[in-house]
Amino acid sequence: MSKVEKALQKARAMDEITTVQVSTNVPAPETMIVNQTAEMAAFTTQIPRMSQKALLVQPDMAEAKMIFPEMEDVRVVDAFRQIRTHILQGAAGGNCVVLVTSVVPHGGASFVARNLAAAFAFDETKTALLVDCRLREPSLDQLVTDGLGKGLADYLRADDMDVGRIIHDGGLPRLRLIPAGRKTALATEQLGSHRMKDLIAHLRMRYPDRYIVLDTASPDETADMAVLSALADMVILVVPYGRVTEAQIWTAAKAIDEDKFLGVVFNDEPQPGRIIWN
Repeated sequence: MSKVEKALQKARAMDEITTVQVSTNVPAPETMIVNQTAEMAAFTTQIPRMSQKALLVQPDMAEAKMIFPEMEDVRVVDAFRQIRTHILQGAAGGNCVVLVTSVVPHGGASFVARNLAAAFAFDETKTALLVDCRLREPSLDQLVTDGLGKGLADYLRADDMDVGRIIHDGGLPRLRLIPAGRKTALATEQLGSHRMKDLIAHLRMRYPDRYIVLDTASPDETADMAVLSALADMVILVVPYGRVTEAQIWTAAKAIDEDKFLGVVFNDEPQPGRIIWN
């Protein structure tokens, strides 16, 4: 029985679908993941001192639908912390690249991606890099607090651009963001390019404490998810509660490599915070 089958079977057995539902049988990431070594200590001691030009205040975070530790509804924060813990277990002591996509357009993938990155940034021993891979319709520009400037699409078009020009403050301590940049009609080709592959490899090798979260369009929209999943270690599928059928979930899930499938997150469920591990 596949991981998706287990998740859906457990959901059917419940009176109400749970907010987060993932499989505990996460395969250990393979060679692309950077293992922590003695050199990691040097990075870890520097993390709390990472410079931050501007931080989002709580009203801004609420408007951006971002979690923060002092939220009144701690169930949402705890749900993302548990997803983070599950990813760390699968990463087996190293950093990793997590791809977040949804069954249908506007299904909540960007919401899950930004808050998963925030959950990693809560930990003072880790940093997070959130990458907006929605080059046709950017979704994370509002989180850039140091001036939008250049983004991913600009970098992929310019062979001589330094990667530092596209990494921006993400509004939280230890959170960095690569915005989508200038809109493009050649998103799939750019995301599937050698330059994109080299970028992800560079980011994970240069920052062994950094967990990279890719926000991408649904497989129902474009082929972007298929090309990006080749660069990811784990894939999370977001299911908008009450808006899709099981057939739609199956169609989206079949586009994901079974070995990389981490689990299903049900978004906008009426009673958030309850989690089931399969």
